[in-house]
Amino acid sequence: MKLKLYITFFIGLSLFIFSCKTASKLYEKGNYDEAVEVAAKKLQKDPNDSKLLDIITNSYTYAVNDHESRIQSLSQSTNELKYESIYNEYRSLQRMYEAIYKVPSILGIVNPINYSEYLVTYSQKAGDVRYERGIAFMQRYTKKSYQDAYREFQIALRFNPGNRDASIKLNEAYEYAVTNVVVLPVLQYGGYIQSSYSANSNYLDEQLIRNLKNRSGNEFVKFYSVWEARREDLRIDQEVELSVANLHIGRQYDNSTRRKVSKEIIIKEIVFKPDSVVREYANVNATVISTTRRINSSLSLQINVRNSEGQRVWNDNVNAIYNWSTVFTTFNGDERALRTEDKLLVNRRKEFAPPASEIERNLYEIINNDILYRIKNYFNRY
Repeated sequence: MKLKLYITFFIGLSLFIFSCKTASKLYEKGNYDEAVEVAAKKLQKDPNDSKLLDIITNSYTYAVNDHESRIQSLSQSTNELKYESIYNEYRSLQRMYEAIYKVPSILGIVNPINYSEYLVTYSQKAGDVRYERGIAFMQRYTKKSYQDAYREFQIALRFNPGNRDASIKLNEAYEYAVTNVVVLPVLQYGGYIQSSYSANSNYLDEQLIRNLKNRSGNEFVKFYSVWEARREDLRIDQEVELSVANLHIGRQYDNSTRRKVSKEIIIKEIVFKPDSVVREYANVNATVISTTRRINSSLSLQINVRNSEGQRVWNDNVNAIYNWSTVFTTFNGDERALRTEDKLLVNRRKEFAPPASEIERNLYEIINNDILYRIKNYFNRY
């Protein structure tokens, strides 16, 4: 029991010494804001600690002087964003006030100042400046300027969440800033795919649009299917056209190797007595045939991006290769000549070649990520 008490006392003493040293070191390094917050937190447990009281009092005085000096300098600046910097200074001052306020017993000793009114004032001023900057950007009437305006209104609302005008302008700026892109169904040889494999191209369309929606990487580019664009009556800025330039489903071809095997076996056995047996031997032969069957297929697809006037603004080509292969073993001759491992190969279940539709599906799956990467990379410029 005494040992536990000693351990508890030692841990408490160590934490106490560590907290003093931490606040003291922060103070010595000139990190007055942090020193105030650390000291205030520790004084909640022991409000009568004289060392911590000295540290928090001196740190708060120096911190206030530093922040107010910077505020004075910023007030004389011609930078239109100065109110944000002033707001940040007052926010630091208010954070110290709130830390000290949590220790009522030291309020009369430190006498912290409540800067909440200053935060309201400069939050309003900073938000107003951002709002006016957003309006100015919108009057340049370009995609880039609308994007800049959108970001300005976002910041304005962070400072003034209740600004209804900023909310309206935010939505308006985004409507002009965004590029609406329609992904057209896959084309093959100049027309829409109408074959037994069309389900695979539809799968590519659906997967690509879904991935572009979820992982576009650009908040100002939105992707839609043709059906979605019509349903929402969207302004279409660009279209992505995917056309199959070449789809080759290969024929299977075999490459075989032959290996002769032989074994000496007993063909006749005469037993005269239990300890007298006469055996007759003979050699049996077989040919082991190992066949590798392959199907090599490929897909070439062209990406074209056209603007609202139908002009091609970007294009690229992507390719996919899918090689299927299997190995099977047969034999000619006397089965008794086969070794154990040969029999295992011969008896292994034969794998049949996939149908053309499955080969095409694999090609589309291979090419999907490459298409996604290239389209994302292009539209990330916007």
